[in-house]
Amino acid sequence: MTFPNFAGKHGHDAFFSPHEMRDWREARGMLPEHVPEALIFIYQDALFEGVCEFENNTVLGSGMYAKVRTLDRTEGRVAVVGGFGIGAPVAAAILEDMIALGVRRFISIGTAGGMQPNLDPGEIVVCEGAVRDEGVSHHYLPHSVPALPDPALTAALARRVAASGLAYRHGRSWTVDAPYRETAAEVRHYRSEGVCCVEMEAAALFTVAAFRGVAIASAFAMSDSLADAEWNPQFDHPELAHALLTLYGIAVNVLEDTDQQ
Repeated sequence: MTFPNFAGKHGHDAFFSPHEMRDWREARGMLPEHVPEALIFIYQDALFEGVCEFENNTVLGSGMYAKVRTLDRTEGRVAVVGGFGIGAPVAAAILEDMIALGVRRFISIGTAGGMQPNLDPGEIVVCEGAVRDEGVSHHYLPHSVPALPDPALTAALARRVAASGLAYRHGRSWTVDAPYRETAAEVRHYRSEGVCCVEMEAAALFTVAAFRGVAIASAFAMSDSLADAEWNPQFDHPELAHALLTLYGIAVNVLEDTDQQ
């Protein structure tokens, strides 16, 4: 059996497109009046709530756009989205909708489980590629196509992370959308291939962005470890909270920098 189940799917047009959905919303007065240039994906509720509380921001619009906040200090050029949950399907759907609005640059920041033994809590992995072990990406491009971020945006993100003093490395992630079915055998396999960490969105986001011709980069802060014989959660580690907040500030600066457009 191949995946997707319908052989040759990639040679067919989609039944309806994000632009058709945008047009449907526009006809009903549902589109926001302002469109940001860039968007940051935030998956941790505490971080998103903190941004909304302490940053001067403007709600983009109603409906799904209510989860998007433009940052006043960027004059609305950079926005954040959060409070939508986790996982590849919802993140990819939001990405599609925002691309259809006209957004062209994206950074995804979140947590990941470390799979190499020397990754500490809060350490940053700037993602240079993702193993496509979720479902979404396979509906966009054949399995043989690698999931890669935008090189220029990723380089800009890495430079800012390096300048921040955060402990970081470049590396690949394993994207899987069944976190409670990650197996020890899979962890050993991907660790032996040099994969740094495991998360739930990057491969889908990279593939959708490549398919639509927009730029995206991603970085993760280590929240737990799968490197040893047992799971070691560190979700309450103080270095993790510090790393996520710092990473958020870095993402804003990278996207606000007109040299990266």
